[in-house]
Amino acid sequence: MYIQQYRNRNWKLGIVVTLFVLMVLALSACSSTNNDKTVEDTTKSSDVKESKTTKTISTINGEIEIPTQPKRIVAEEYLGSLIALDVIPVGAPELTLKNYYFKDKLKGVSDTGVYGKPSAENILSMNPDLIITGNNESYKILSKIAPTIVIPYGDLKNAHEELTYFGELLNKEDEAKVWLEKYDQQIADAKAKVDEAIKEDSSFSIMEDAGKATYVYGDNFGRGGQAVYQAFGRKPPKSIAEEIMKKQWAELSEEMIPEYAGDYIIMTSNGRTVEDFKKDPIWGSLEAVKNDHLYIWPEERSWYYDPIATLAQVEELTTWLTNLKQ
Repeated sequence: MYIQQYRNRNWKLGIVVTLFVLMVLALSACSSTNNDKTVEDTTKSSDVKESKTTKTISTINGEIEIPTQPKRIVAEEYLGSLIALDVIPVGAPELTLKNYYFKDKLKGVSDTGVYGKPSAENILSMNPDLIITGNNESYKILSKIAPTIVIPYGDLKNAHEELTYFGELLNKEDEAKVWLEKYDQQIADAKAKVDEAIKEDSSFSIMEDAGKATYVYGDNFGRGGQAVYQAFGRKPPKSIAEEIMKKQWAELSEEMIPEYAGDYIIMTSNGRTVEDFKKDPIWGSLEAVKNDHLYIWPEERSWYYDPIATLAQVEELTTWLTNLKQ
């Protein structure tokens, strides 16, 4: 009987041990499954996160992967459009840092070098995560530092195209829309005032006095062209309108000046006054000069052509045109 009880006890103990081992194995398998699932979920989460932090865009240099939310942008070009979207870069060329219309907003922004000839050393020290430029000649060296987008000058032809493009690029579509709505309203108000003051068929010329040479410009080359031709909707003299809008600029000899001079002349000059032009035999013979329809401003204010500068130039020229004696 004792032997029988011993055997029964050992049998029960074996069952308990077997059940315990089975439970341990089951828990281990469950834990392994959960761990595998956790690793799998983590991997999936990481993939999703990575895809949300970068995006691929098409450029003239092919498809480029850029951050969806770049934090350290170097703006070799299009600085005004970025500022309009409340995006302040870490670096920009010296010339644009001196922009008359928004230089006060650029305190702390570093100098990338000469406009059109960026310093790779300067830019490298800024640790950018995105570079924006209009000059494809510098693409090779800049693209080694950070993802670089080249938008050649002239590809974006007006404020709407610029703000829309950069709004999409930088995930600032709503900001771009709001800014453009205000821009359009201010332009419309200014145009209405000018249309009331100036005859509809009056021609305008955008010119620059460069000492020994005179230049004339179209609607997308600064010097007030965006304000006069795009915002006000005015035209150059008919005989040269098609040429100048296509080429965008031309160098004039003295003999050519009368042909390119409109009823109103917006002149960039750093050294000559209205009186100086009146005393000049050629300029003084032009109807625009005789009628005091000559506006002179320095390169500091006329050279820039970004949306912010254009809007300020529109306001400045509106004040002049609406106060003229017709």
